[in-house]
Amino acid sequence: FGCWSHIPMQKLMIPLDVHSGRVAREFGLLQRKQNDRKAVEELTLAARQIYPNDPALLDYALFGLGVSGSGNSQR
Repeated sequence: FGCWSHIPMQKLMIPLDVHSGRVAREFGLLQRKQNDRKAVEELTLAARQIYPNDPALLDYALFGLGVSGSGNSQR
């Protein structure tokens, strides 16, 4: 929406929730078991390997897959 235009996109961190964390672990992007600040840092580092200019882009895919149940090896 442009309200945070003073923050460069490459500095953004991925928001982590139950859905995105589960899918990130299934894809091997996140090893840490807790959903905490260290997990956010680990996942963001992995996302920067995929989207160096905007690592937060990966959040949409992880969250969407998690909510829909896709990529869930237990279902």
